[in-house]
Amino acid sequence: MALTDVAIRNAKPREKPYKLGDSLGLFLLVQPSGGKLWRLKYRVDGKEKKLAIGSYPEVGLADARRRRDEARELLSIGKDPSREKKRSKVRAQVQAETTFSAIAAEYCEKRRRDGQKAWAASTATRCEYLLSLLNGSIGKLPITDIEPSDVLVAVRRIESKGKLESARRTLQLASSVFRYAVATARLSSDPTRDLRGALTAPTVTHYGAIIEPVQVGELLRAIDGYEGQPLTKLAMQLAPHVFVRPGELRHAEWAEFDLEGALWTIPASKTKMRKDHLVPLSRQALAVLADARALTGTDGYVFPSIRSHKRPMSDNTINAGLRRLGYATDEMTAHGFRAMASTLLNESGKWHPDAIERALAHGDSDKVRAAYHRGAHWKERVAMAQWWSDYLDQLREGAQILHPEFGKVHS
Repeated sequence: MALTDVAIRNAKPREKPYKLGDSLGLFLLVQPSGGKLWRLKYRVDGKEKKLAIGSYPEVGLADARRRRDEARELLSIGKDPSREKKRSKVRAQVQAETTFSAIAAEYCEKRRRDGQKAWAASTATRCEYLLSLLNGSIGKLPITDIEPSDVLVAVRRIESKGKLESARRTLQLASSVFRYAVATARLSSDPTRDLRGALTAPTVTHYGAIIEPVQVGELLRAIDGYEGQPLTKLAMQLAPHVFVRPGELRHAEWAEFDLEGALWTIPASKTKMRKDHLVPLSRQALAVLADARALTGTDGYVFPSIRSHKRPMSDNTINAGLRRLGYATDEMTAHGFRAMASTLLNESGKWHPDAIERALAHGDSDKVRAAYHRGAHWKERVAMAQWWSDYLDQLREGAQILHPEFGKVHS
């Protein structure tokens, strides 16, 4: 006799498991614990087998019969329902490993350890954050199922919040993930290739930078009069002399400095170009470092966080210091010290452009040429570092003279 819902509900556990039969091989196994499990008995190649198709009441009587019928349809075309169930689990697992989020995580991990092209830690963190913005839209989709419209809708959600640059960069990163999937034979083509021009282009904003000599002198005097945190003042004092990238300055560690040799070696792991960058130190830079060392000791970060010496200074500290001095974002930024040095060193006419580019740690696509110029201009860079610091001192003094070494300086 076929089962009924009432009979199933009234079935009580016994000391040993027992069966309640339905029809066409379907039965309910009642456990001593009270659990009620649906099973289907069938034969394949003369052998009796059983298929688990759920537990009651999660799977009701009608649903159990539907699953039984689906299994019998597989049997009718020569397929074993148990084997097909295992295959489905494997396919589901493979599908889970090929979702956009899974492949994005794999791609980011590759870029973190990609030799000379590896992302810096800060770049990796930023890229992983931007890709995480897609988790709620395309993150769980198998990468092979994602259409261009899916990606466009996802990035336009970012764009609609006014984050135009984030939307643009997120689309670029998504494209990189898709191309990585193509390269690893899990996708036939990049669905974002035809989305170029679909987003609103952000307005390009340049870093605020002071490049007029008189204004540079005013800035240097303002920094000397800064009344905030001593380490912030020292970081602002050192920045114009070494004009490295703000992140490199914040993450500077004492172990990187040879103060006797007047050399700072920024390791490749901290540089944008993924190469060691050598910075010759002028007498003025060494004096600032000596003051910093008196505050922080000889280990760890040169400019640690005020909250913990195990972390570097915040990425907004120098900019906040400049704001405190009255300089707006479009006037001067931490990155602006690089533009200041680049402009005035080039305008001086004293130094080879390649020496200035080396000092700024700009890349060179020609590796042979890059290696040559790195060696050929080192002595010039050492001389230039001291000349530049002396020139900054001259601007700080604000003298109205025509100096044979520095050129014309206006007050």
